Amino acid sequence: MTQTIPPLALTMGEPAGIGPEITIAAWRAVRAAGPAFCVIADPALLRGAPLAVIAAPEEAARAFPDALPVLPLALAAPAEPGRLDPANAPAVIASIERAVGLALDGRAGGVVTNPIQKSVLTAAGFPHPGHTEFLGELAGGGRKPVMMLACPGLRVVPVTVHCALRDAVARLTMAAILEHGLTVAAALRRDFGIAAPRLVVAGLNPHAGEDGTMGREDIEVVAPAVAALRAAGIAARGPLPADTLFTPRARAGYDCALCMYHDQALIPVKTLDMDGGVNVTLGLDIVRTSPDHGTALDIAGTGRADPGSLIAALRMAAEMARARARKDHPA
Repeated sequence: MTQTIPPLALTMGEPAGIGPEITIAAWRAVRAAGPAFCVIADPALLRGAPLAVIAAPEEAARAFPDALPVLPLALAAPAEPGRLDPANAPAVIASIERAVGLALDGRAGGVVTNPIQKSVLTAAGFPHPGHTEFLGELAGGGRKPVMMLACPGLRVVPVTVHCALRDAVARLTMAAILEHGLTVAAALRRDFGIAAPRLVVAGLNPHAGEDGTMGREDIEVVAPAVAALRAAGIAARGPLPADTLFTPRARAGYDCALCMYHDQALIPVKTLDMDGGVNVTLGLDIVRTSPDHGTALDIAGTGRADPGSLIAALRMAAEMARARARKDHPA
């Protein structure tokens, strides 16, 4: 049975960044074949494309081949490319909240988020470090949200994320690795249709510690976490040396790599596919993806922004939503 999904909800993101232009470019790229989406934004941001201002996401699919569907959300101040304005922060936040609400109600197949400028939101009183934590509050699925980066041929999950390297080592615990592994395995089953996920776990130290001669964290922290994942019925291997974990031959042997810190995970993804990487939030009650880049204020409005990552994020969100539909409502 072919599963159909409601249109995706795309958020506005930072109005002064590249979000508006990559939104238009993404619509032009996928309007014939889909996936259909509606963007929650001020229509004035989207000059340069035919627009269909709609009242509900249910109207998006019919309009999509001929016009970019927009659920209107007014900005407090006119947006100018490259110039941040904290007055517009409430609208940026409201766009995320509305998209999540539509997805929770089943009226949107999933949420795709345009990049936000965290400094502007923080200055306006936004209490969260970023999208992931805010989405966890809005649509948490009983687990702590987990960030996955994905491109064709590779999925990675950093156990520690945005912190100094010395802090990452201090924060790395068996419980954190186990929690991330359980969330990843559940998401690979539900969102990616992988019945028996295979995980590999990177070592923290060079050569995975070389039997303790280069640090004992891999013996005392990482290895027990891998054993606990196996005891939970998950096919997990590690700790393995990170320097050989991302070769083509190695990548063929697993579905996702758990990495111990930010750069250990993101360098291989961005090396393989800088323009097509996708940020995925696992552990939510909804599907959420985003481009794997920022607001690019320096090129906003110049027409130089590459929509590849947003296109990949839209397509991956649709694939995940279809996988959930098959899992939740098998034929």
